[in-house]
Amino acid sequence: MLGDGAGGGIRQTEVLGELVGAMALEGQQVRGVDACVVGDLGGGGGGEVAVAGRCTSTPDTAPKPSPLVERFARTFADHDAVITPSASCAGMIRDNHPILAEQHGNPRIRAEVAELAPRVHEFTEFLTDVLGVTDVGARFPHTVAYHPTCHSLRGLRLGDRPQRLLRAVEDLDLVDLSDADSCCGFGGTFAVRNAETSAAMLADKLRGALDSGAEVLCAADNSCLLHIGGGLSRQGGSVRTMHLAEILAAGEGDLR
Repeated sequence: MLGDGAGGGIRQTEVLGELVGAMALEGQQVRGVDACVVGDLGGGGGGEVAVAGRCTSTPDTAPKPSPLVERFARTFADHDAVITPSASCAGMIRDNHPILAEQHGNPRIRAEVAELAPRVHEFTEFLTDVLGVTDVGARFPHTVAYHPTCHSLRGLRLGDRPQRLLRAVEDLDLVDLSDADSCCGFGGTFAVRNAETSAAMLADKLRGALDSGAEVLCAADNSCLLHIGGGLSRQGGSVRTMHLAEILAAGEGDLR
């Protein structure tokens, strides 16, 4: 079962389609979730609600995401694996859902969440660790730089899993991104509440992308790609942003 991620809108739905394509190359039977159903789940794992509560409310008045946690656990209970193209959502579900269930849930909810959380995988984890594959049969004859998002790098600690998948893509030239491990400045509500700091961090990331010589900058979180892509578009640069799943689903190497 595929789970959508928060913050991606239409683009996230498109990436889910590409992820289904990449999984199909490995002979996996995948059932996607309709975008409106995912929307009813509160943007995937409820991360936006949790962050907004921490940033804007006192502990007594903070919006509690426990109904979203319960509904997520109930919706995905019967599936062997829940795969998301969003490192931030995978981290929210695996790390924070059990805490939220413990704080606000009854014993049944706590048990359901504890049973489901280990079956939630960010998609590069699922490909490399569960299926044991790095070459999914993709071809992408372009120069690509990879941006390790904060949740993938410091939260899930994906390590070199994304790079291993990219290096296995036929004709893809993977180039280094300077200061790759630095944040792009998005961080959800951080970009709104700390706009000047966010813009300065984004400027550094854009400079690295443009200096890399890459045609495409890719990542495993759509929210960061939207942030970086918006900055590149405003500068009129030629670097495109793509989700890693879009590259892994490429068969003819087209820039979409």
